[in-house]
Amino acid sequence: MKLEEIGFYTLSDYRAHQASVASPLWRCELLVTDKCNFKCPYCRGMRPDLKGVLSLEQAKHVVDLWSNEGLKNIRFSGGEPTVWEPLLQLVDYTKTKGVNRIAVSTNGSANLSLYKDLLNAGVNDFSISLDACCSAFGEIMNGGISGAWETSVKNIEKLSTLTYVTVGMVFTESNMDDAINSILFAHNLGVSDIRIISSAQYNTAIKDVAILSEEVLNAHPILKYRVTNFKNGRNVRGIKKSDSHKCSLVLDDMAIAQNYHFPCIIYLREIGNPIGKIDGDIRNDRNTWSSLHDTHKDPICQKNCLDVCIDYNNECEK
Repeated sequence: MKLEEIGFYTLSDYRAHQASVASPLWRCELLVTDKCNFKCPYCRGMRPDLKGVLSLEQAKHVVDLWSNEGLKNIRFSGGEPTVWEPLLQLVDYTKTKGVNRIAVSTNGSANLSLYKDLLNAGVNDFSISLDACCSAFGEIMNGGISGAWETSVKNIEKLSTLTYVTVGMVFTESNMDDAINSILFAHNLGVSDIRIISSAQYNTAIKDVAILSEEVLNAHPILKYRVTNFKNGRNVRGIKKSDSHKCSLVLDDMAIAQNYHFPCIIYLREIGNPIGKIDGDIRNDRNTWSSLHDTHKDPICQKNCLDVCIDYNNECEK
């Protein structure tokens, strides 16, 4: 299948065939804070040297660096970005840079009024975590925050009528048996897509996906892609022997925390080392890393690289 059929709007065969150090930046993610009001049991948090809260000026500096390189799509995350006070101002500023898509990854627990303000300021993609289909499991998965699951559900349902909303579902041993019910619950909230993934600690294919109807799958391209992979014996994470040894994604895609840029958000989350500092020659550093790095010899890449990133790198190798 073509990359653009998977459902991730930043990916395409065209991008893969043109990828180079001179490509525009197709997708960049900035972690604005390590603070979060949830305590999700599968969350590893951030490595000690990356913890802290960016100032608005620091965040604007990163946006400037990226926009000077033709930034097309940006994502703000954390931690929980909605607890970072200057988020609305940063979105306003980013909008002036002509970025196509401004995304926010959130647990959905903030007041609806804030999400509407962000929408009006320029956000056109909300990725919201929802790891359960009922409040009891919801509280287990968010670390026991009472009432937060209900707030998130109401916000998802409302925002889905206003803009592009995807639900991110992380499955572990504790909530795997309820995976199908959770997927169907999210589908009935009217979301644009459903991103299912096993936690890094668990890394097991989701059970019983064959019972999901074509109606549900056809409504959500990313979900359909992942379910098809499961049916073919492929999990979300992990590189096979036949897959590319090279990561071309790093050429025009990056994640930044504090003063460091990382190969990708997964590498950052799995406590990997950064490629370099943001005030160096970022594009050249990333080009060198891509040229010299063997993903099959890196335990983080080998175990945790996502299916969609693997398919992208395989297409680049062609």
